[in-house]
Amino acid sequence: MTGIILGSLVLSITHALIPNHWFPIAAISRSEKWSKSESIKITSFIGFLHTLSTIIFGILVGFIGLRLKELGEISEHLAPIVLILFGLFLILLQIIRKGKHQHHTITSESFNQNVNKSKYAIVTSLGIMMFFSPCIEIEAYYFTVGTNLGWIGIFILSIIYLTITLIMMVILVELARSSLEKLNKKLHGLDKYERAVNGVILIVLGIVQFIIKH
Repeated sequence: MTGIILGSLVLSITHALIPNHWFPIAAISRSEKWSKSESIKITSFIGFLHTLSTIIFGILVGFIGLRLKELGEISEHLAPIVLILFGLFLILLQIIRKGKHQHHTITSESFNQNVNKSKYAIVTSLGIMMFFSPCIEIEAYYFTVGTNLGWIGIFILSIIYLTITLIMMVILVELARSSLEKLNKKLHGLDKYERAVNGVILIVLGIVQFIIKH
């Protein structure tokens, strides 16, 4: 359980730090002159939609892992192998695509031509795009959690992922509103190499889990 919680925290924090989750919101918030309370509410709403789609997909993947748990020893070997293979797959994608973003990137520039849109239209557009760009990296972790801990593990992972993502997004958006370009430059490398970073994390988690089981 401790390992699952720590793994969930690491993946959730890494996911939340990716600039294309919060930087566009900060840029639009600043250009539209939203108040601090408006910015926090809108960020929380958009972040919730993004995590919701990821959790829904994750629960389905976790359910598959839960069913495989009935296979006993086979599932114990399969779970860490899935993590390692998926991690290697992400790194391979990173190499093939040469650092391009995995998620459907939401850029503030795409809204420049629609600056006069109502707040409702802007928030709706952001929400839809974030909902339909779930984070695939964490789905493999749902599989291994479902295999090892069942529904309680899936529930804990979902709560940690949702909570950390929302808190981090709100904090980063508010920080970015006051130091927009400086903060983006600091984390730009993480955004560019998102697949590789998450791939390494999944491989390490898989290896650790394999060692613990043996």
